[in-house]
Order: sequence, then structure tokens, then C-alpha cells
Amino acid sequence: MMRPNSFMVSSSYSMKANNRCFLLLKRKTRYNSENNMRKRLKRLKVEMEEISKQQQSVKEGKRQVHAKFKAIEDECKQLRQETKQIIQQSENNQIRLSLMFNILKAREQGDFAKAAQLTGLLREIVARDDSQNDESLH
Repeated sequence: MMRPNSFMVSSSYSMKANNRCFLLLKRKTRYNSENNMRKRLKRLKVEMEEISKQQQSVKEGKRQVHAKFKAIEDECKQLRQETKQIIQQSENNQIRLSLMFNILKAREQGDFAKAAQLTGLLREIVARDDSQNDESLH
């Protein structure tokens, strides 16, 4: 009868030991899973900070591109205005040359009245162009 009693004691002891080991293992597993979760959270925070920095960098790059694009647009607008002004000056020069040629032709033909009329017209055009140039400078 001793045997069953001692078996009972040892079996009870072994159940308690197993239960204790199970609880320790369970605690350790819980600690490990919590520790792993903390590590994952830290990694996620680091990744989120890196992503935030990248987004800031992208925003800054976008601002710079927008500023450069705006500068290019302004330059294009200015070039269009200058081109328009050059075309206008070229047309005015063509008109002046045509008038000068017609004045010379009228003088060669002895038509001094026509030459005087064309000279007056040329003076008016030159005066008008000069006043337009003065206005465009201011």
C-alpha cells in the first residue's frame, strides 16, 4: 500500500511541476509575444518616420518643380511679348522702307507733290512709332 501512496504523492508532485512548467512556459510565451509586438511596433514607428520624411521630400520636390515651372511660364510669357514687339517693329520697318522707296521713285519720276505727301506720311509714322516706343519703355 505504500506504493500506491508514494505513487500518488509523486504523481501529484509531477502534476504540480508540470502545471508550474506550463504556467512558466505560458508566461514566457506571453512575454515573448509582447516583446515581439513591441519590437514590431518600434519597427513600424521607424518605418512610418522614414515614410514621413520621404513624403516631405516629395512635397519639397513638388514645390521646387512647381516654382521652376512657374518661372518657365513667366519667361515664355515675356518671350511671347518680346516676339510680338519685334514682329510689330519689323512690320513698321517694312512700311517705312516701302514709303522711302516710293518717295525715291516719285522723285525720280519728277512727281514732287507725291514725294512731299509720302514724306509727310513717313514723318507721321516715325513720330507715332517713337511715341509708342516711349510709352512701352515706361
